[in-house]
Amino acid sequence: MRKEFSNAMEQLAIEDDSIVFITGDLGYNALENLKAKLGKRFINAGVAEQNMVGVAAGFAHKGYKVFCYSIAPFIVYRCLEQFRNDVCFNNLPVFLVGNGGGYGYGIMGSSHHTLEDIACLSGLQNANVWVPAFADEVEPVLQQITKDARPAYLRLGAGKTTPDHAYQTGSFKVIHKGLNAETTVFALGPVANNVLSALSIAGELAEKVNVITALRFPLKMEADLLEIVKNAPNILVAEEHIGTGGLAQQLSVQLMEKGVFPNSFKSLKAEGYPNGRYGSQSYHQKLSGLDPDSIISHINQLLIPA
Repeated sequence: MRKEFSNAMEQLAIEDDSIVFITGDLGYNALENLKAKLGKRFINAGVAEQNMVGVAAGFAHKGYKVFCYSIAPFIVYRCLEQFRNDVCFNNLPVFLVGNGGGYGYGIMGSSHHTLEDIACLSGLQNANVWVPAFADEVEPVLQQITKDARPAYLRLGAGKTTPDHAYQTGSFKVIHKGLNAETTVFALGPVANNVLSALSIAGELAEKVNVITALRFPLKMEADLLEIVKNAPNILVAEEHIGTGGLAQQLSVQLMEKGVFPNSFKSLKAEGYPNGRYGSQSYHQKLSGLDPDSIISHINQLLIPA
């Protein structure tokens, strides 16, 4: 999604001269076009993320809309206090952009993985958290972030293209509706591509499954989505994030508050490093049961009558 992000940012910067872009010494071979277009509005803050967000808050206080870019763990964890205190409490238009969410940086290990970012940021005052599942969602999300002009975090990964006939409802996007759906799969971010891959190789199983992505936090569930869940009440959640504070926990609260009680509820989540080893993103997804074969297995288990 980094290429789509760079291209969309370039267009936004041309249209709006209040946009400032600050990078934490990252973005080579990806953001050069943006640097050329923004000129002095493109700032390399160096490896100093806390300072970067403090500077961004200052710019925002003076009327600018500021994007702060780095790889996801650096933009989230290193400057959490500054984002909370300087940006969110003052409801300023500073937007964190983290590339490579979840296990995206693979073999580089835990210091470069981002498994707790939704938990850290989605509960902050005034903040919105965006997790596109598909590359073509990046541009409209950026437009909405800029329009909202409030604290935001955008988690980028590697996604394909939104399936035909997908539609948004509240914080969610319905990307597949089974003709005889009994199970509803909620996916966070690009792991939705694994869910779709699972259905593509599972034949008739696709008719028994709905697939819905969570695009934005805090979660907002509309009446039409609640009806989908009521009609296919076996729920499977797939997210490249720890269980605490992630999609599964926040979704379950929403459902209970609205009086919707699933027949079954299974959470597939980032399991950290159960064997103490690091590997590719697909390797960690496999260990966490987030690969297509594991997803098929879990869906089949939910479909077995009690």
